Amino acid sequence: MEIHDFIHRLPKAEIHVHLEGTIGPETVLELARRHRMLHRLPGEDVASLRRWFVYRDFDHFVRIYLTLQAFLRTPDDFATVVYRCGEEMARQNIRYRELTVTTYTHTHLQRDKGLSIDQILEGLRQGQAWARRDFGVEMRWVFDVIRNSPFQEGRYHPEAATVTLEHALLGREIGVVGLGLGGAEVGAPPEPFAHAFWEAREAGLLSVPHAGETVGPESIWGALHGLGADRIGHGVRAMEDPTLLVYLREHRIPLELCPTSNVRLGVYPSLAHHPFPHLDRMGLWVTVNSDDPPLFNTSLEQEYRVLVDVFGYGPKDLVRIARNGIRASGAEETVKERLLAELAAFEAQVSPDIWGEPAQAVDEQLGSRHVPDP
Repeated sequence: MEIHDFIHRLPKAEIHVHLEGTIGPETVLELARRHRMLHRLPGEDVASLRRWFVYRDFDHFVRIYLTLQAFLRTPDDFATVVYRCGEEMARQNIRYRELTVTTYTHTHLQRDKGLSIDQILEGLRQGQAWARRDFGVEMRWVFDVIRNSPFQEGRYHPEAATVTLEHALLGREIGVVGLGLGGAEVGAPPEPFAHAFWEAREAGLLSVPHAGETVGPESIWGALHGLGADRIGHGVRAMEDPTLLVYLREHRIPLELCPTSNVRLGVYPSLAHHPFPHLDRMGLWVTVNSDDPPLFNTSLEQEYRVLVDVFGYGPKDLVRIARNGIRASGAEETVKERLLAELAAFEAQVSPDIWGEPAQAVDEQLGSRHVPDP
């Protein structure tokens, strides 16, 4: 079996992907036409949108992302994009996804839509049910706090965090498993959001903030100590703090790594510079994810190909990384057990000829080899 066919057939889970960032150019055009909003786009063809999805910096990306969010205006719109996400999952043999949704933007920042959280939940539930029925895939949700809007005139305003927490608690019945923190890190540290995250954890939700993407280790420390982070979204800037690396390894904090996203947004100049393999070889709990796949011209399969083509991973490493993603997820234990059984069955049916020795490397700083499984 050729390695890229192996990647395609490998049962995969993805725990860092934004629902609004899964909307492909064709669906963007469909939604814009549906709501007579084509004037918000740079053109009326897929090629124009693909050229549009090239970003000067993180703030530029956020502006385009907010434009795409504006096209989600009805429960049917949400159901459509969720269903098509499920269709794409099936094409890549992604068996499980945790999809981040920024509900506060839809209900409060874009008030002209007149959307309520109940309508959003209904759209998510409907699309989730259709996707499970037609494609056999599982979806769960992370509702994330937009971290920038609460900081106005030098003061922190808690509304965005409080409202998003309320949304997340309401959404548990459709599979909300975590509270996230997204947006630009600069000028928006994690600690002021602690009130919402500790209440979320007490209610049984995971704390899964973005940290250490465009701001350094201090952002990750803030997420760990201020928000009780169970996982870290991105976290690549931990490479700048040896003490933090040791802490993440010893406390088994999963990292939701998104290599192509980090390159597209200028965190690293190329995939060859990305620290994924170094974090892995130091024994940290790493997962691989696509973040906003069509917006970055990638896919989860493509991210696995990066592990092979750029970082030199072999089949045993890929299975290990896939297992990491399942175990780091917020899925119910019964779902995790089923996904792990699917992965084990895949391993058992693969020809022994493909199995080589996994990449092993000793890191000079921490002196540690791969940890086989968290």
